[in-house]
Amino acid sequence: MNAAVLREYGEPLDVTDVPAPECAPHGVVVDVEACGICRSDWHAWMGHGEWADDQAPTDFVLGHEPAGTVVAVGDRVESVREGDRVAVPFNLGCGACGECLNGHGNTCTDGLALGFEREAPGAFAERVHVPHADYNAMPLPEGVAPRDVAALGCRFMTAFHALAHRADVDGGDWVAVHGCGGVGLSAVHIADALGARVAAVDVSTDALDRARDAGADVTIDGRGAAVPDEIESVTGGGADVSMDALGRAETCRNSVDCLRVRGTHVQVGLTTDAEQGEVSLPTDVMTRWELDFVGARGMPPTRYDELLGLIEAGDLDPASLVGREVGLDEVSDRLAAMTRYETEGVEVLTF
Repeated sequence: MNAAVLREYGEPLDVTDVPAPECAPHGVVVDVEACGICRSDWHAWMGHGEWADDQAPTDFVLGHEPAGTVVAVGDRVESVREGDRVAVPFNLGCGACGECLNGHGNTCTDGLALGFEREAPGAFAERVHVPHADYNAMPLPEGVAPRDVAALGCRFMTAFHALAHRADVDGGDWVAVHGCGGVGLSAVHIADALGARVAAVDVSTDALDRARDAGADVTIDGRGAAVPDEIESVTGGGADVSMDALGRAETCRNSVDCLRVRGTHVQVGLTTDAEQGEVSLPTDVMTRWELDFVGARGMPPTRYDELLGLIEAGDLDPASLVGREVGLDEVSDRLAAMTRYETEGVEVLTF
């Protein structure tokens, strides 16, 4: 099968023929119809994450936001059949540990990260293997296209989990989103659907235009005045919830600094080699005003039905955020564009 293989960090992927995945007894093989191209792929392509023992290997297939059709099923799989249309989470749970059984499969201690670990080759390929498929292969509702689910990718799912579950966003809350790439735009769209008021921050006029289209009530140019002061002004005292969707020290600090009393910061963006996983924070201020700082990684597979139900009902439209569809030989160019912050909304590989 054709796949885009990471040979050297930061260098073009090698689009070549590789062996198709074999099906484990507990797994399925999926014919990939679409796969999102995410900033987390960019981090892996650049070789980031060594400081957190989280560096993707070389001679490896990236890609962690696939959707497609099941073409092979292991003999121990009970709930998935050939021909089923499925989405695949990047945070693959074992389905049997305490975390998975208690609804927290995204933090499974025996889990794998699709497209980031040697044991779980990714989906910048014609086919991908999904282990523990009864737990990890999510059936698609009728009428939901694989491209639209790939647009969900980890970005929509992570943004939904971050806002709905970790930060408990409610109607009328002010939500600030720092960075309007794929996950940031998803957060804007989701916060709007949850009934929140949204202030979106970016340094790109095009990104702010997309954020406005996605439901932002206010857009703030990060190149202008002090971002926390702007947010405090437009929200009448600060954001109830603020998300750093980019992972830079500046956006993380701005996100914490723009909160109102007892506000919640949620960290979604991963840091680069400039921060190496460490960001200075105003801990005394956080203590004085009882500010919460929480992280969010993916979404538990057991809660995917909440998000897919909103899409099926028409409350969320991930397809509206798709800025570009590309072929396998264009993925390297789109990863390089992320270095220059030149991507267009959500970008998706389609076959």
